[in-house]
Amino acid sequence: MRSFQFIGLAAFALLVVHGPAFAEGDAAKGKEAFAKCGICHNFQTNGVGPELKGIVGRKAASAADYAYSAGMKKLGEDGFVWTPENIDKWITNPKAMLPDSPMAQLFQGVPDAQERANIIAYLQTQ
Repeated sequence: MRSFQFIGLAAFALLVVHGPAFAEGDAAKGKEAFAKCGICHNFQTNGVGPELKGIVGRKAASAADYAYSAGMKKLGEDGFVWTPENIDKWITNPKAMLPDSPMAQLFQGVPDAQERANIIAYLQTQ
């Protein structure tokens, strides 16, 4: 029993010391990478997708005057917040999070972890 407690404590200590596996982003490179997102999103007005000004830390489905999918509305109602980690999961593979969302149908995701981190760093500047 003690060995399981030790293993659990060791795993917890590693998580605290190293934190989640999340790459540091470069906002300048993220601005370039955001071009693929900019087809549907911007930071001033809703378009094909909702505007993303202040998206980091914002509750899902909270941009004014945007017609969100039922699944995205449910995420917002459940208190889902666009943290850097949640944005990373979303832009990795939107279909895995909300298979029926319009974005999941139109966007295949960003497979490269560093590119995602760069995009998120850029989003944090907006």
